[in-house]
Amino acid sequence: MKNIAILASGSGSNAENIIRYFKDHQSIRVDSVWSNKSDAFVLERAERLDIEAYMFGKNEMTATDWLLDEFRKRRIDLIVLAGFLLLLPLKFVREFQVVNIHPALLPSYGGKGMYGSRVHEAVIANKEVESGITIHLVDEVYDHGKVLFQAKCGIDLRETAGSLAAKIHLLEMLHFPKTIESLLV
Repeated sequence: MKNIAILASGSGSNAENIIRYFKDHQSIRVDSVWSNKSDAFVLERAERLDIEAYMFGKNEMTATDWLLDEFRKRRIDLIVLAGFLLLLPLKFVREFQVVNIHPALLPSYGGKGMYGSRVHEAVIANKEVESGITIHLVDEVYDHGKVLFQAKCGIDLRETAGSLAAKIHLLEMLHFPKTIESLLV
């Protein structure tokens, strides 16, 4: 059985979708959900779905090996970043395969500070005709690393950050679990 650890900082809709997708999978399971924010709704979602959920401080990820050791003990095969806003230290990407989803077509609209509605606002402000998602392996640079999958959507003339976010969210729900599965089977 392949084990996934999900790291998230927010509400956790992508995490919940991934948990549901792998619920009865023959060879892949979501082992646990981890958040750097004690009030992140993702922790509640995980517990409701009978997945162990943990909160950790930034120092437990950067200044110590506590989190790294937890992943080793749990025999994690893949770390999934699902709305996780901190840069993962190099020691994690050296030891584990890590995958991330970004709400734009990288390399455009990526990097530190480019997340959530900020991305959609920038895409619309630049009068782009399309946007989409990028699922990529993680390295030591924000929104960098080998691209595994991209999906596109058109941008209407009257598009708002909210309406574009809804289109992007549908792409995430459809493609993120399948791309994760392809890495582990």
